[in-house]
Order: sequence, then C-alpha cells, then structure tokens
Amino acid sequence: MAKSKSHPIPIIDQLDAIGSPLKYARQYSKLSPAVDKIEGAFDDLVHTLTFLMAYNGSTATFNSYRRETERLLQWCWYVRGISLAELARQDIEAYVHFCQDPPSHWVGNKQVARFVRHLGARVPNSDWRPFVSKLDKMGRRPPLALSQKSLQALFAVLSTYFNFMIQEDYLRLNPVALIRQKSKFLQRNAYQEPVRRLSNLQWDFILETVEEMAKDNPAEHERTVFIMKCLFGLYLRVSELVADERSAPMMGDFQMDQDNNWWLRVVGKGNKARMITVSDDVLDTLKRYRRHLGLPPLPYLGEQTPLIAKLRGRGPVTSTRQIRYLVQRCFDEAFQRMQRMGLEDEAQELRVSTVHWLRHTGISEDVKSRPKEHVREDAGHASMATTDRYIDTEMRERHASARHKKLRPEFD
Repeated sequence: MAKSKSHPIPIIDQLDAIGSPLKYARQYSKLSPAVDKIEGAFDDLVHTLTFLMAYNGSTATFNSYRRETERLLQWCWYVRGISLAELARQDIEAYVHFCQDPPSHWVGNKQVARFVRHLGARVPNSDWRPFVSKLDKMGRRPPLALSQKSLQALFAVLSTYFNFMIQEDYLRLNPVALIRQKSKFLQRNAYQEPVRRLSNLQWDFILETVEEMAKDNPAEHERTVFIMKCLFGLYLRVSELVADERSAPMMGDFQMDQDNNWWLRVVGKGNKARMITVSDDVLDTLKRYRRHLGLPPLPYLGEQTPLIAKLRGRGPVTSTRQIRYLVQRCFDEAFQRMQRMGLEDEAQELRVSTVHWLRHTGISEDVKSRPKEHVREDAGHASMATTDRYIDTEMRERHASARHKKLRPEFD
C-alpha cells in the first residue's frame, strides 16, 4: 500500500461508544479503507479494542493506552502499510523516530474530539490529528518533540500491549522487548530535574487577574477563583476536581473533625483516598464561593452539592479539559497584563505553564515552612523522595558556593 500524505482519521472512540469490539470493527471498516486493504488490519483493530477494554477501570489509563495504540496502528496502516504481525524491532525504532518528528499533516493546533455526531451517527472528526502542538502566545507553533516522560510512556504502554497480544495468541513476539538499547531514546539524568513552578510574582498577577475576572463577571468567575485557589492551596490534581468513574467530588467532602479542624477528602491517583488539611485561607475561599452559590457558608456532613458544578446545565463538571482550558485562560490573561506593565521577561514562563504548575507551586511554597512529612500526606506522594524534589535549599547553597568563582584565579 502506498504511503498516504493525507492525515489519518481517528480509529477508537470513547469507551461507552465501543460496545462489542467485533461489531465496532465492522462498523469502522466502512469508514476506513485501510482496514479493508491491509491484510490483518481488521484483526489488529479487534484485538486492540479488546486490549483497551481490559483497562477500562480508569479514564486516564484508557485514554493513555488508546493514544499510544491508536498512533501505532495509524503508523502501521498509513505509513508502513502493514499489520501488527509484520512489525519487527527495526520498525518500532523507526516508529519512535517518527513520533519524535511527525509530518505537519499529522499535527494539530489544539485538542479536539476524535468523533462527532452527524445525522444521528458517530463519525470521525476531520479536524482531529494524532499529535498536537499548540500555538504559543505569539501564534507560532513550536516544534513537536516528545518529552522523556512521553517516550517512557510510549515504551511502557506498547510493551504491555504486545505482551497482551502474545498472551491472546495473536502475536508471536514483542518487538519493543527486542530493542536492547532503549538508552538511545531515553536519557538518564545525573541530576534531578527542577520542579516546574510559578514564581511568586507570576502567582500574584494570576490572583489579581482572576479577581478582576470575578469582579467583571461573578456568575462565571467566582467559580474560577475557587478552582484556582483550590489547585494551589490544596495541591490538587485537575482530575481530583472533576467527576469520573472513581468519584464525584461533592461539597460534603469538606469535613470538620472533633477539634473543629477542616479537611477535604479526595480520591487521587491509583484510586487512593486521602484527607487534605484545609487552611484558614482555603476555608475562607470555600465560604466565599458558597455564599455566591446561595448556600450556607459551610457544608454539612454528606452534602451532595457538586464541588465544581457546570455553569450551564446540572450536575458536576466531568471534563478535565474544561478545567485545563479555564486555567490556561487565566495564565494567558495574566501574561498579557504583565506584558502591558513592561514585565515581559518575568512573564515568559506563563507562555508554557500548565495547570499542574499550580500544584507544584503550592507544594514548593509550603515545604519551606511546613514539616515535609505533612506536605507529603496532603500531596498524596507515594514516597518522601518525591516530596524532597520540592526542597531547593541544597541547589540554592550549591549555586551560592559557585557564584564568586573567578575565570582568572588570583595567585598568592
């Protein structure tokens, strides 16, 4: 099959739209000529769907596994013109190089849904692309380069994928396992990567920006104030704010103990529940938001009011993407305010910051003054080593000792 210069169409829909893998593959084969033209492609799709449905316990896990397997199928079908059974070690190496520098027609400017509804049926979204490289604040598309974390995920997911196929007697070997020198793709750092966080100045501008947004449009942005301060003050992951198959965060998750101390119960990574200490400032933020909603200042035990409710419609927010876009809007507007005030150099990191930086910033600030064991429990870190990454005293002292080194040493 000749290599296609057109962008590939999405393959795998949401989990609840798949149903039976065999039935879904039959329906999809009518949309994609590759499935019919390439021998083995139909079976590739059926077994891939079966693999994904075995990992349906978490939306995040399903989405991650879908992304990696879907890209590989598209590369096999649209670039190589082969099925999974024909993959060798050299093909996987070529595929990794392809992912590190995909052609422009495989790269989109923004995240969009894979499938949309048209005339009552789910059809592939023509705007979707396998890779996304968002335009920066100046309207330019930065070069797409997979991070070390993304490369590690690629190898881990695909290795699990091929092992599953072997256990199902569909494939004979795992080509990822045959790559003996993954080190040519994966770097091993002799240093600890710095935690990506906001500066105090940037956070001050973000807070001022959000407060202005709430003043101009309280119906929409009082909720924004609450979200931003929770992400920072409680070290929340964005997934811990939205409803999914694990939990639906409610106002009743804020709980007072017998000593009148307030806590927030969340369900985090690995479906693990934890209790987070609620500071006086966060408690004041909660009271403010509840007054805006017309509720009593503090929640009662078991209250089922959604923690983050939809602005339109009823029920809790269920999309992390909606929260991410909201946070990104706050970053963008803070960046523009700093530019107008002549602080462009200080604002630059806001061009690449993400919602997770709020969690990083909150932890980094608190670990300066709180016992790190307490911060670890609130952050939900699996080990103290993770919390230690946020302590930058050693790096500060190391730099201070080198600051006055001379390029031309003085002789006695």
